[in-house]
Parts: sequence; structure tokens; C-alpha cells
Amino acid sequence: MRWFRLGSSRRQVQQDPEQESALLEDLRHRFGPHVQAPFADQAAAVQQALGGDVHVAARIVREFADSAHADLQAQNAELGRRTGYVFDIDRRNYRPVWREAGADLRWPLFALPSRLHPYIQVSAAVAVLGQQAKQTVRAVDATGLHGQLFEILDLTIAGWEFARIRIDTDAATLAHRLIGTARDLRSAMSDEPPLPPPVRELMRRNNTVQVYDPDAHRVVGTFNPGREMREQLLA
Repeated sequence: MRWFRLGSSRRQVQQDPEQESALLEDLRHRFGPHVQAPFADQAAAVQQALGGDVHVAARIVREFADSAHADLQAQNAELGRRTGYVFDIDRRNYRPVWREAGADLRWPLFALPSRLHPYIQVSAAVAVLGQQAKQTVRAVDATGLHGQLFEILDLTIAGWEFARIRIDTDAATLAHRLIGTARDLRSAMSDEPPLPPPVRELMRRNNTVQVYDPDAHRVVGTFNPGREMREQLLA
């Protein structure tokens, strides 16, 4: 898959919390859909700017996952006010709620208040964490991070299946990186946590999807999430 390219990273420099927060804010402001540059190029630039900082990379993943969950909870509450019925939202498995309420939900990942874009800051952060998996599991809460990676993967693929999100090379790259980084973290952890329900469900499938050029209605490849998860996570 020729579009799956990881940028280079510099050796990590020890930072204090204020420096980490300043870097994160800089990445929010300098990159995003408002910038006239391809998402893949921006992700590569974010990855370089992170310089291998796994603390900031993990914060990006955590904030993005938390923000997506909060958005869905808010949508669920609004549905309850309108219809009198609310759905059970489980962060370990978003697929059931999307199956049941997909027509009434807005896929949240492109416009979260965290101002982090899945194909730019998040994709770059996931790549950094995977490249330095051994350091990551020593530096952050690896179990929590492992769950957040799968949470974002769950929402990404649910968007393809239930919210008609276009599967382009940026989307496929994010999914590919999430799977690969989850694999690398699991390998670096002393005790591998169990795979969450949506991953086990998707592993039982063998659906291949077409992947489009981000700027044209032209198929440039294919992607089989279930097969990739089996190959990467069960090896």
C-alpha cells in the first residue's frame, strides 16, 4: 500500500508540562483543514514537529478519544430530549449504537472541539507512538492508550459502514496506523490486554473496501480491515 508512509522523527527532547502544552497548542493552530495543504503532508509535518515526543502524542490520542465520546454523549442526550429514548454508549464498543441509531447520529471525528483532526494530528501522533512503542509503554498509561487507539479505530470504521464516510487514502492510513501501533504497544507490554469486542467482530469478517484518491473520484487501492487486524494482532 504505497500511500502508507511514515515521516521521520527526531530524537525526543525531555519537556516539562508547560512545554508539552505549548507544543500541543501550536499543533492545533498551525495544522488542520483550514490549511491549504494535503492532509498527508500536514500529518508528516506534525510528526516531524512532535520530534518523537510520546507524551504529547499520547495526549493527542487521549484528548481526541475523550472529545469524540463526549460529542456522542451530547448527541445521545439531545436524542433523549426529542424522543424520550437514549442509547447505551459503551466506549469499548461503539458499533451497536451506530447500528441502532446511525441515522440519528452525526459522525463526530471531523469537527470536535479539541481542534484535532483525525487525518492530521491524530494520524501523526499514532505513527510516533508506534515507532517508539517500547518507550511509550514506559512513559504513559499503556493500557489506557491501547484502549483509546481501538476506540478511535472503532469510530473510524463505523463511519465507513454506518455514516457514509468516504474511504480515501487519508482514512485508510489512519486505520492502518492505528492497527499497527496497537500491535506494537501490545508487543511491548508485559501483559497484553484483551482485544475489544469491535475488533473481534471485525476480525471475523473479510470485507474489502475501495480506497479513493483524496482529491478525485478515483480508486487507488483496496483495504481489508478484518484481514489486517488478524495478520497484525494475532501474529
